[in-house]
Amino acid sequence: MITLITYAPAFGQTAASPFCVKAIWLLNMSGLEWQREDSMDPRQMPKQKLPVIRLGSDLIHDSDNIRAYLEQQGADFDADLSDMEKATSRAFIRMAEEHLYFHCVLQRWGEDTIWPIVRDQYFSAIPKILRGLVTNKIRKTCLQGLYSQGLGRLTPEERLQKIEPDLQAITTRLWHGKFLFGDLPTAADASIAPMLAGMRATPGKTLLKTRIAEDEILCRYIDRAEDAMSAPRTNAASVSLCA
Repeated sequence: MITLITYAPAFGQTAASPFCVKAIWLLNMSGLEWQREDSMDPRQMPKQKLPVIRLGSDLIHDSDNIRAYLEQQGADFDADLSDMEKATSRAFIRMAEEHLYFHCVLQRWGEDTIWPIVRDQYFSAIPKILRGLVTNKIRKTCLQGLYSQGLGRLTPEERLQKIEPDLQAITTRLWHGKFLFGDLPTAADASIAPMLAGMRATPGKTLLKTRIAEDEILCRYIDRAEDAMSAPRTNAASVSLCA
């Protein structure tokens, strides 16, 4: 039995991290049996990050490695895609995980009005009297990393301008069907939709959240993706047949 170690649900999402949501959706699409184990402390995990899957005594970290393992077991998330579409899918996944993700993090960790809500959700296990002291150090380290990465140097308005072409690219793909590559969800949807959903689900009000929440095309896409991939498939063959 596969055990997925994931962050707990947060802000109406099935997991606090879009990468954990991605892993959940890939597991559901794979048709393989699995179970869930929630954790808010990844320090004992490889790379000190989640998601991780446990196979007996073995641990597989990172959502990409989890995807590779599931494909080794027979799952084919892109069964109906051409070689050109698979190449485009890879580019969209990288856009989601190396660009969209950091926008999502910044609106949660970088906005002073949003941070206290996020802090109390993510770090509820820390006694309240110590929570501010402990988490302020964690937040400072996170924001320093985002400053070095580049997005942390921009204002919310500048960040929104920077992400807009990505959102337009996603919208353009959605002209072709219900999902990014037609009427069936693929691996790209398991990466893109959780990022957008996380932006929309962030508490409070930010420019980015408003941009997503007021976009009818993107909101309908998020909802379709959640409906299509939140439930387990009965077998691996159903990966290419799910509606």
